[in-house]
Order: sequence, then structure tokens, then C-alpha cells
Amino acid sequence: MGRFFGRWFTLTVAVGVMTWLLPGMIVQGSNTFISIACFALFMALINASVKPVVQLLALPLTILSFGLAALILNVMFMQLASWLSYSVFHAGIYIGGFWWAVFGSFIMMVVDEILGAIMRD
Repeated sequence: MGRFFGRWFTLTVAVGVMTWLLPGMIVQGSNTFISIACFALFMALINASVKPVVQLLALPLTILSFGLAALILNVMFMQLASWLSYSVFHAGIYIGGFWWAVFGSFIMMVVDEILGAIMRD
């Protein structure tokens, strides 16, 4: 359980950096931190439960497309987390389009890896 909260924390920081850097990622809701935390919560839940199974099922397509399928899956999971966070909590991140989601997932990946390396030490 502590590992999940650590993952949620790193994703919250990564989403905060992403929304700060990308104008296509718009924070929706009355409180910016709550909106970012709600989106990061659903990203963490998706990453822990659904994503490994879907990536395993899509592995042949990912290999055939040289990783393009994995990129599209990441974008779809970000869109799903955005929709879920706004539907459940009326707070979250609005993603302005496919390319904003691509750039956002790249930024989230880099920041999450840096924070994960720092927290492991």
C-alpha cells in the first residue's frame, strides 16, 4: 500500500510539472492541487490495474508497429484518467488533443523516473 502512495505522489508531482510546462493541459476544478491529485490518482490506479494487462495483450501489435501502439495506449490511458477524474470528482486535467497527450506522457515519464530514482535512494 505504501508503494501505491509513493507512486501516486510521484505521479502528482509529474502531472504538476506537465501542466506547468504544457499549455494544452488545462487544470479544471476550483483547487489546482486537488485537480492534479485526482488526475494522478486515476493514472496510478490505471497503471496498477489495467495497463499491464492491456500492454501484454497489445504486445504483438506494439512489436509490429515499433512501439507506436504503446504510445497510443498511453494517450488513451491519459484520456481515460482525465475523463474519470472529471466525472467522479469534477476536477482534473483537460487534455487539449492527441499531441498534447503525447508530450504530456513523455514529460510525466521523465519526471516520474527522476523522482522514482531519488525516492529509491
